[in-house]
Amino acid sequence: MGFAMSVLEGLALAFAFVVGLFAAAALVMFVIDRSQTEDAIRRNYPVIGRFRHIFSLLGEFFRQYFFAMDREELPFNRAQREWVKRAGEGENLTVAFGSTRNLSVPGTPIFVNAAFPPLADQYARTAPMVIGPGARTPFIARSFFNISGMSYGAISKPAVQALSRGAKEAGIWLNTGEGGLSPFHLEGGCDVVFQIGTAKFGVRDDAGNLSDDKLREVAAHKQVRMFEIKLAQGAKPGKGGILPAEKVTAEIAKIRGLRVGQAGISPNRHAEVDDWDDLIDLICHVREVTGKPVGIKTVVGAAEPIAAFFEVINRRGPECAPDFITIDGGEGGTGAAPMPLIDLVGMSIREALITVVDLRDRADLKERIRIVSSGKLVNPGDVAWALAAGADFITSARGFMFSLGCIQALKCNKNTCPTGITTHDKRFQKGLVVEDKDKRVTRYAKEIIHEVETIAHSVGVAEPRQMRRRHVRIVQENGTSLPLNEITPSYSPVTTP
Repeated sequence: MGFAMSVLEGLALAFAFVVGLFAAAALVMFVIDRSQTEDAIRRNYPVIGRFRHIFSLLGEFFRQYFFAMDREELPFNRAQREWVKRAGEGENLTVAFGSTRNLSVPGTPIFVNAAFPPLADQYARTAPMVIGPGARTPFIARSFFNISGMSYGAISKPAVQALSRGAKEAGIWLNTGEGGLSPFHLEGGCDVVFQIGTAKFGVRDDAGNLSDDKLREVAAHKQVRMFEIKLAQGAKPGKGGILPAEKVTAEIAKIRGLRVGQAGISPNRHAEVDDWDDLIDLICHVREVTGKPVGIKTVVGAAEPIAAFFEVINRRGPECAPDFITIDGGEGGTGAAPMPLIDLVGMSIREALITVVDLRDRADLKERIRIVSSGKLVNPGDVAWALAAGADFITSARGFMFSLGCIQALKCNKNTCPTGITTHDKRFQKGLVVEDKDKRVTRYAKEIIHEVETIAHSVGVAEPRQMRRRHVRIVQENGTSLPLNEITPSYSPVTTP
């Protein structure tokens, strides 16, 4: 009995101590909150005002997992993310009991099934496409769906390794992003597109200028199939990026051509390119030095500048044209950027792609310049729409991030990514097991290709790139739909009999 009383007394004392500790802490917080001048809520409501900040932080979590419907969330909703997850994990992608998508929302694409579609043995298959036939080493691209630019530095070592290995197995290309060519891009054996950013990382001399010797070194890798000169990206059109000095390790400094501890600053444009003629000069120079196809990546702000670009190409001659143009949508991308640029600058890919395709065709450059579409195209319907609208290829960054395990935690710019994709913190990187995630990359890419071929088969064509705007209807404000070719007719040259 005495022992039991001693235990109870001890517990009571411990409880009193804990209560006293909390009371003391609350008193200290009360004094601090009442004295500080930065936060009006905490000053007027000491202690309890702190819960507002806590609930604001937790709100993002609760919306994602408990309150938002499958099709409500932005930038990508749960239905989009779950499709990528199931595809990457090799799960059954069929669904039951009808669509959960609201098909009356204006802008929704609806594909036109053929009255007499091909039989099973006439299934639509993707054909390879040549890029840069005039280059000394043209590139025969096997897939219409590929990995968009994500720099080593912006994403982690295991993320790059998994993408490289997965891309090899899927037969797709991997874009390096503007951070230079790392050994991890090459280790999987996939086709690589080397992106030349405005800071020329990986192909710059000590003064930061483009180095022909470095270009030749990169081009000597047989896996490097093409070069992409980046003018702008969807996350931050008109603004360059910054890799903080503390992130420039010896390894990253060597890859990017920087000094250890030197901030990697990308200007908002290429300093030597003041107009379209200068850009064509740069394209021709890189193609001559490397012998590989060369294209550009940009965000469209208006039709007039792109029309002027095609006019200059025709004046200079088709041989001076870029071998491809990558159009990134203004919807924002993987790069951390100011909110006004992500939200408000640059055309959406839904408008920009059609604009560029029509201007290219009007300039009679369809067979010369391939169009690559990028920007929130992560599911089969989005990819099929882009092909029908006129794209030759589609690239995705965030789709492949989801395949690696991204949960849209929105921590890409804070080095605290909980899945290890966009962080250099070894603790978080342990969660990204390359030997598992590379297979998810492969399966995701193959499922996208398979499902788009399924859509192409349904609309009655033999190859996904044979889909046309007449094969897609767009839902209007009144709930009815119109063929895309009536809303934005494809350009066709006038022929005289």
